[in-house]
Amino acid sequence: MTWLITGGAGYIGAHVVHAMTAAGEETVVYDDLSSGRAERLPEGVPLVEGSVLDEDLLARTLGGRRFTGVVHLAAKKQVGESVELPLHYYRENVEGLRTLLKAVTAAGVPSFVFSSSAAVYGMPETDSGLVTEETPCLPMSPYGETKLAGEWLVRATGRAHGLATAGLRYFNVAGAAAPELADTGVFNLVPMVFEKLTEGTAPRIFGDDYPTPDGTCVRDYIHVVDLAEAHVAAARRLSGSIAGSDLTVNIGRGEGVSVREMIDLINEVTGHELPAEVAPRRPGDPARVVASADRAHTELGWKARHDVRDMITSAWSGWLRSHPEARRD
Repeated sequence: MTWLITGGAGYIGAHVVHAMTAAGEETVVYDDLSSGRAERLPEGVPLVEGSVLDEDLLARTLGGRRFTGVVHLAAKKQVGESVELPLHYYRENVEGLRTLLKAVTAAGVPSFVFSSSAAVYGMPETDSGLVTEETPCLPMSPYGETKLAGEWLVRATGRAHGLATAGLRYFNVAGAAAPELADTGVFNLVPMVFEKLTEGTAPRIFGDDYPTPDGTCVRDYIHVVDLAEAHVAAARRLSGSIAGSDLTVNIGRGEGVSVREMIDLINEVTGHELPAEVAPRRPGDPARVVASADRAHTELGWKARHDVRDMITSAWSGWLRSHPEARRD
């Protein structure tokens, strides 16, 4: 039995493919290579190059063999870009998902794992300080909206067609299993700080007057290797699930790290000593977003194993591979 991994040549997707392969699962990757790279894939894993908007190619791919399920990671994921290009994001993330689900149900595929995001929560207010899966979803960007709409669409399709589904709400992903699998984009905090350190300029903190211990935003960071292993756990859970069942889980560590703490640790790990400079707040940044990861442990038997230092150290090794000028020997 085989799993189709859409977006499997991307940063997160390739880690999922490697984890699934290591766990003994067969995989086929479907990716348009707009941001993915074929060389990230393990040897022998088939790659179908195409868009999730290509209904005919999806039908041929899913009809070509018997699939156990689909892990859907193909999506546009830059919050700022989604504000500028909402039509593009809704087309790629929602219409692309609809097209894929149509092909999935036509082919009789029984299981579907959906890559969602903590962006569905927006600016959550919780008594405990932890975001649970029952925390109201009020996304603040078109990207977050497309992920929430995607959850609705996956859940409704599962009920209507007997598809067992799971939605994994990722928190802040960092790290790499190996340097060649590292994130090549500069859109998240860790690579953004790496870029500043490489340039010899101060990293930036957007606002230091939040109601948090050091005044900077607090986030939950998850190692991409742990995230990939959560997909293996979800896929295997769905393989034995009742048709039409649905599961939504947060994928995080349940521990908050402030932006200032993160930058200080990055300086320590990389051997730099560039203090951060404070810039004005960015609109829409919540003060604290930290996962309650209890359900993932209870329902999937999964728990994060890697700490923030592991994330930074492995991500830095990947950064040095593509930016050797940043090395400090």
